[in-house]
Amino acid sequence: MAGASMIDIKSRIKSVQSTMQITKAMELVATSKLRRAKEKVERTRPFYEALRDAISTVVCASNADSTVWTKPSEEKKTLYIAIAGDRGLAGGYNSNIFKLTEKLAAESGGEYAVLPIGKKAVEYYKHRESEIYTDEISLTSDIGVGDSLALAEKIANDFNGARFDKVVLVYTKFVSMISQTPVYEELLPLTDFGERDASSASANEPLYEGEAEEMLLKIVPAYIGGILYSAVCEALASESGARRSSMNAANKNASEIIDTLMLKYNRARQAVITQEITEIVSGAEAL
Repeated sequence: MAGASMIDIKSRIKSVQSTMQITKAMELVATSKLRRAKEKVERTRPFYEALRDAISTVVCASNADSTVWTKPSEEKKTLYIAIAGDRGLAGGYNSNIFKLTEKLAAESGGEYAVLPIGKKAVEYYKHRESEIYTDEISLTSDIGVGDSLALAEKIANDFNGARFDKVVLVYTKFVSMISQTPVYEELLPLTDFGERDASSASANEPLYEGEAEEMLLKIVPAYIGGILYSAVCEALASESGARRSSMNAANKNASEIIDTLMLKYNRARQAVITQEITEIVSGAEAL
C-alpha cells in the first residue's frame, strides 16, 4: 500500500511540475508583453489628456448647450463599449468588466446594446444573447488608430441619428504592474465637463467660426476615436499585468503543492523503510 501511495504521489508531483513549467512560461510572456504595453500606455496618456482638454475647451467656449452632443440624455437606450481580453487565465480581469457593465445597465434600467471588444467579450455577450452593436472587432490586440476612428465615426453617426441616447465606455485602467482597476467613462453626451473656472481660463480664448453643431460634428468622432484607442492601450497593459499576477500566483501555489507532496512522499518512503526493517528483524527473531 505504501509503495502504491509513493507511485501516486510521485506521479502527481511530475504533473504539478509540468503545469508549473507552463505557468512560468506564460508569466515570462506576459511580463514581456506588459513592458511593451506599458510603454504604449505612457505614450498615449498625454494624447488622451490633450483630447479631454480640447473637447472641454470647445464645449465650454462655444454655444454648444443646445446641440445633440451636449443635451442631457433621457437614457432610453444606452450603448456600452465593453473592452475585455482575448484570452483567459488572467484572474478576474474579464469578469470584472462584465460585472461592471451589468451593474451600470441595471442601475440605468433602460434598454441597452453592447459593443464587445475582445474575444472573451464577444463570446460572453453572444452566449448571454445580449443585443450586440457589432462584433467586427473581436480581438483587442488587432485594434489600431484607424480601426478606432472608423468605429468612432459609426458610433457618432448613430448617436446623432438618435439610435442611442448615451454611450458609455467600460475598460480596465492600468495603475501599476500589480494593480488594474475596472472603470467607466461616459463618452456621449458631452455633459461631464462642466463650466471652467474663470480664474483658470486662458486670457486668449480660441475663436470659432461656424455653428457649434457643425463644429462638434467634425470634432466628436475624432475625440471618441482617440479616447477609444487610449482605452484599448490601457486594457492591453492591464490584461498582461493581470495575467502576469495570475501566473505568478499559480507558480507559488504549485511550489507549495510540490513541497507538501514531497513531504508526504518522504513520509511514505520512511514508512516503507521502517516496514522492511521490521520484517527483517521479525524474520531474524523467528530463526
